[in-house]
Amino acid sequence: MRTLQGRRPVFWVALLLAALLPLLAHAQSGSTLERQVKAAYLYKFAGFVEWPEGSFGRPDAPIVIGVAGADPLAEQLEQTVAGHTANGRPLQVKRVRRGDSLAGIHILFIPAQDKALAQELLSASRGQPVLTVTDGDETFGMGSMINFVIADERLRFEVSLKHAAVARLKISARMLSAALRVQQVAG
Repeated sequence: MRTLQGRRPVFWVALLLAALLPLLAHAQSGSTLERQVKAAYLYKFAGFVEWPEGSFGRPDAPIVIGVAGADPLAEQLEQTVAGHTANGRPLQVKRVRRGDSLAGIHILFIPAQDKALAQELLSASRGQPVLTVTDGDETFGMGSMINFVIADERLRFEVSLKHAAVARLKISARMLSAALRVQQVAG
């Protein structure tokens, strides 16, 4: 199994190269390249987040990445994480449907196209140690911790430390340095 430990410089070079690949100016939001980059980000985020004590049932429990309403992304993510670990834990992908429990999920991707589903899942995850990731300004405003944005024809991400703090998640300074924008915790 490959791990992120000891490979962080290589990871950041690879991640930044992937993120900086120009997305086609007229590509639809579900393009193959965009899915690949989102999957790479979701996989890499797992190695740069610290969950509070008690978030994992066992020392060898996997980091579970939930994907709601985006089966093509879930398929790409399954291929991306196969055989990999993050922080010594295997990675697992779970497809999340409306009404599913979020128990055992550590990272949750919620696409912006279904606003009702996004609101439901963001409300259900509020205060839970679940890193929520979205891809729309409106859903970011609803309480997501990380939001994918396209800037200069590249897929980037922004981070809300306020929402991460409520969930008791610590996001690495190295990850924050790669973000397009970081919303600080109001003091």
